[in-house]
Order: sequence, then C-alpha cells, then structure tokens
Amino acid sequence: MSMSTDLSNISPALEASGLSIGYRCGRKEGWKTVHPRVNFVLRRGELTSLIGLNGAGKSTLLRTLCGFQPAVSGTVRVLGRELPEYSSHELALTVGVVLTERTNAGGLTVRELVALGRQPHTGFFGRLGDRDREVVSEAMSAVGIAHKADSYVSELSDGERQRTMIAKALAQECPVIVLDEPTAFLDVASRIETMSLLHDTARRQGKAVLLSTHDIDNALIFSDRLLLLPSGDAPVVSGSPEDLVLDGSLKAFFGRRGMNFDVRSGQLSTGVSGPEVGVDGDSLTARWMANALARNGFTPVLPAEGIPCVRCLSPTCLEISGASASAPVTVSCISQAVSQLLSYNGLK
Repeated sequence: MSMSTDLSNISPALEASGLSIGYRCGRKEGWKTVHPRVNFVLRRGELTSLIGLNGAGKSTLLRTLCGFQPAVSGTVRVLGRELPEYSSHELALTVGVVLTERTNAGGLTVRELVALGRQPHTGFFGRLGDRDREVVSEAMSAVGIAHKADSYVSELSDGERQRTMIAKALAQECPVIVLDEPTAFLDVASRIETMSLLHDTARRQGKAVLLSTHDIDNALIFSDRLLLLPSGDAPVVSGSPEDLVLDGSLKAFFGRRGMNFDVRSGQLSTGVSGPEVGVDGDSLTARWMANALARNGFTPVLPAEGIPCVRCLSPTCLEISGASASAPVTVSCISQAVSQLLSYNGLK
C-alpha cells in the first residue's frame, strides 16, 4: 500500500450538521423521525465505517447523504455546498453510490457494467471516448478485476461482482463514494479483500469513502474513522477506532443492547458475565487465552488481587495462580488452563 498524501487540513468532503433523518409517512401524518441528532464530517483519503444495529437508521442516513431522500431538518454539505444546491447531474459527478441490492446485469460484461459509471460524463447517448475507455480500464485494474473484463457479470462470484460494482463507482471519478453494506453476503476472504480495497482506494485516490457494515472486526482493522449510530435520540459518535475503544465509546454503544465489547480483544459477546480471571503475559497467547475463557463462561480482565490469574509465558507455558490456596500451577496449553480453572470450586 502506498503512502497517502496528508489531507487532514483540507475542508471536509461531506459534512452533516444538525441533521435529522427520517421518512414521510403520508401527506397528513407528516414525517417519521428515525434519528434527530446526526453531526459528523467525512474527509478525503479516509475510509469511514457506519455502525448501527438494525433499525437504527443506517440505510436512511445513507440515502439522505446521497440525495435519494430529503432530510427532516438540518444540512448536508458536499464539498462545501448544501446538497439541495446540486442538480442530479452534478450530484452524479460528485457522489458515487454502491447499494446492497444485487444488480440485474447478468447479460452485461464486466467492462460494459463498469462503463456505465461514465454515464454522467458521456451524456444521453453514452458514447465512450478514448478518455472514458482509459478510465474504465484503470478502474478495473484498481480493483483487480481487469482479467474478467470480457466475462459476463452472471459468471462472477459474489466477491468479483462486488469488485465490479466498486470499479463502476470509481469510473464515475467522484470525490465521495458511499456503499451500503458492501461486505454483506461475502465469504470471510472476500470481506477482508473488499475492506482492504476500499481503504487502499481512499488512501491512493484521495477519496472520502463511507460504508455501512455489521462486520465489526474488519471495521476496526481497516477504518480510519467509525460512526456509531445509536437507536433513539442519543448523538452520533465519531472517531478513530482506537480512540473509541479506549475511551469506552464502543463498550457503551454495544452495552445499550446488552452486549459486551471486550476492549482487549476487540470482540463482542453476550452481556452475561461470569467469574473474572486475570490474563497477562505474552500478547499473542494472552489474546487467545482470553478468547477461550470467554467461550467457557469466564470474564477475562487484567490481573488483580483476589481473583485467579493466568500468566501466559508462551503458548506452551501458562502459569495459573490465585485460584486456590495451593501453589501456582503450570500447564502446557490453553485447553489445560481452562480445564484447571473449571475444576476449582467457586469458578463453576
């Protein structure tokens, strides 16, 4: 991955200010507000992941930001201009959109589908010039789908189809790209490849990329910023993944639904907590020791007085102390450590 240009001092690519989102219930009923307090900025060169539980309004927010539906109140500015000031053509040149729904384009080749991204530039008849064909080729190469250029879309895997749709958005040459759950329905490898591709695209091409996702693990790894969209009227929280982990924002966000976010492992679990067991030592071994403890009904925490502790010296040497009056016990693997802890009275 190439180093990115410093874009931190450039004005926001997109800004939501005092935004209230919702939908019209009918002429007489008026508006149904989904979320009344949305404030954040998107910057070029950054991948931002929007995280929210079902029903929180993620899709409604994305549709509002793309101009597909009006805001209840507040403003959305794209490149410094308020959204209603854009014509449909201007907006198509500014914001590229990739939706969740599978496109009915099985009869098109990859090249033909990506070329549709040039429509805002080619006009009504859609005739491609040399420049347009060059952009289409560059977009396919950027996402690693050029070798499938002459294949029909119907022949593609889900991951290849998603890459093609991203290439189509790149071919629009928009400074802002918005994607609605681009990793939905993809296998594990394709999810990682797609998130890595979008992060790389933001950095290399200086684009502001916003996506919604339920894939917390990859969002924490690849996102430059997270947007936490809570249900109800609590404000949207925005920040780098690391800052939101360490300041307790992610733990509080998921805690509202009875889930527990482990700040050490970055993993979610049910909010039911079991006996606390301290874990420290070799970081890799401790990471997987904590995973095993959580799966077996314990709550892994930092070592403290009065609780059993596992010191992970190496994957084959783990020392358990404080679980009984006896001396520390050394075991040779994680499964033995778990069995030992389960055998102690008061920890079952």
